[in-house]
Amino acid sequence: MRFLRMAACAAAIAGVLTASAGAGSVTADPSVVLGAASGIVFDNNSGCSLTAIGHDGAGRLVGLTAGHCAPTGSRVGAEQALKAGVIGTVAFSDDGDYLDFAVLQLDASKVLPVRTIGQTTVAGIGGAPGPGTTVCSDGRTSGRSCGVVWGELEGTSINQYCSQPGDSGGPVVVGDRLVGMNQGRLTGLGPVDFDVPCTGGANPIHSPAYFQPIQVILDVLNRAGGVGAGFQPI
Repeated sequence: MRFLRMAACAAAIAGVLTASAGAGSVTADPSVVLGAASGIVFDNNSGCSLTAIGHDGAGRLVGLTAGHCAPTGSRVGAEQALKAGVIGTVAFSDDGDYLDFAVLQLDASKVLPVRTIGQTTVAGIGGAPGPGTTVCSDGRTSGRSCGVVWGELEGTSINQYCSQPGDSGGPVVVGDRLVGMNQGRLTGLGPVDFDVPCTGGANPIHSPAYFQPIQVILDVLNRAGGVGAGFQPI
């Protein structure tokens, strides 16, 4: 039932974003609070979680999330502040084809960036954690959960925190250092199926999740230039 409610909510949100895109009369709330783990929604009916918020080298207010959440050009809304209407656009998305990340250019007149949302604080960038390290993720569906890193698979870090639909893009942290972007959970490996969904952050018995180390994403952004290059969390 939770996922049905999420789908209905996302569809309603898409209508709000589409309607407000061309309406200059939409009332802007200059204190739309966004930070790592905030719920964000798009006009393609999807809902995801914000990895981090900060400024790029040109001083633009930007956010990061998973690329499979929405394509380039999509309009962005804040799940907890729908009356603000469109608060940004997807400046770039690789649509999950490469590193699975997207860059959001946000409206600084509407968005108030913060370091802490709930139990998660992002105060800087950290390196990729090695096997045996406990990492924590936070997302709009599961909330905060933690798990040990098992190792690496095709460039992503495999671990045991909880990841459900809607958590994609959420921050992965060690302490207050952002070390990765949550991108989903494994449901199989070759012919081996081990699809055990996570039912909540308190239940560790589920298929492993995976994340992309954040420094890998930032390195690609910096080489490409444009929106997001030189990103630093607030």
